[in-house]
Amino acid sequence: MDKTVINMTKKKRIALIAHDNRKLDLLEWAKYNREMLAEHELFGTGTTGSLIENELQLPITKFRSGPLGGDLQTGAKIAEGEIDFLIFFWDPLEPMPHDPDVKALLRIAVVYNIPVACNRASADFIISSPLMSSDYSRELIDYKERITKVEGKHIYIK
Repeated sequence: MDKTVINMTKKKRIALIAHDNRKLDLLEWAKYNREMLAEHELFGTGTTGSLIENELQLPITKFRSGPLGGDLQTGAKIAEGEIDFLIFFWDPLEPMPHDPDVKALLRIAVVYNIPVACNRASADFIISSPLMSSDYSRELIDYKERITKVEGKHIYIK
């Protein structure tokens, strides 16, 4: 399968998202890691982005609230190559009306091979990695080989 290499620079583009029950946890994590986050370009959905921006006094590009399309906006930025990794503290025990959007966001992050942290421990490991302060080349699988058109419909081939 063909692969494409995407170069991530030292200054990463980081999306910060949290469900309501996890916002304070993400805010505490972001405050603890403020110096590192200040070296990068930050994005966030609705309330989460505003909370972090106000508390850390760092600029954050804000999308809509998750249920109003913020998760989808983030996914689109990942697909366009404008976000390098995702920190998404989601609440696995709270059903959300936009659960399909959450699943789509996580799927697109995997398709585009970006690092994803869904809890504080994984976020700690990612942010403390030496790769955070260096260039990094990530490989994208060319999924076009697996898709073909038959009678105007997309057919996925395994």
